[in-house]
Amino acid sequence: MEKSDHIWMDGKLVPWHEANVHVLTHTLHYGFGVFEGIRCYQRADKSSAIFRLKEHVDRLFGSAKILGIRVPFTPEEIENAILETVRANKLEECYIRPIIFLGDNKMGLNPAGVDVRVAVAAWPWGAYLGDDGLNKGIRVCLSSFTRHHINVTMTRAKACGYYINSILAKVEAVQDGYDEAILLDPSGFVSEGSGENIFVLRNGTLHTPPLASGCLDGITRDAVVEICEDLGIPVQEKQLTRDALYVADEIFLTGTAAEITPVREVDRRQIGPGHKGEVTDRVQKAFFDIVRGNCDRHTKWLTRV
Repeated sequence: MEKSDHIWMDGKLVPWHEANVHVLTHTLHYGFGVFEGIRCYQRADKSSAIFRLKEHVDRLFGSAKILGIRVPFTPEEIENAILETVRANKLEECYIRPIIFLGDNKMGLNPAGVDVRVAVAAWPWGAYLGDDGLNKGIRVCLSSFTRHHINVTMTRAKACGYYINSILAKVEAVQDGYDEAILLDPSGFVSEGSGENIFVLRNGTLHTPPLASGCLDGITRDAVVEICEDLGIPVQEKQLTRDALYVADEIFLTGTAAEITPVREVDRRQIGPGHKGEVTDRVQKAFFDIVRGNCDRHTKWLTRV
């Protein structure tokens, strides 16, 4: 990790090395907290803009509400804290991590009375699955681990503890020689990657699993749906079986970290041409044109730093 200079904590900027928590921090022990991942891009005119800042902050507060965490700041204050953090660190492009977590004044499973704390960090971070992954596509496998049932953990929340499931799937995939894992839901249908939504092209139509599959309500996923409307590419939410992936014409993953990453292979089966397909390339190019200010579409998605 390339460290930056400051992190925003509980209302003020502190030096990176002073942004510490106690070993008895409640969220460290129980995973009860929520977070977001957000990207800031440098635009063609050399300015910087944060991608869908309001939507990310709204989802952060929605996640807190689902878990019953009362945030001691307003969404507007957190939006301003994110902008302040990027500016203070003089970052042209970066990854931003706001987190709402519980403090160290009380232990036990009942979180009532535990201090609620908020932090915002930002640092330079390139392509999550590598530049080659963005350009040539990645190799994925179907995980032996199952994605959460929607009523076991409330999957609309982007909660800290939920990601143990993702870590187990990711580690297994990497140890087996793959770049990423795809998890099935408890009924055996495709849900999502360890940290990404999935889109599958078959006979000219893109399909993506419904939220009832346990996948996250992805903000990049939503952006792709709108981009496809612009491009005239039909998109449908649809339950997908694992073998539907094997016979797909194209597959790509979406997410703040992954951006638009093509999949060239699933379980050692070549997908389509074995490299980034034509539709994936169109969607990916449109996405990067928007976030880098090379077109005038969807300017509402960008908040100038």
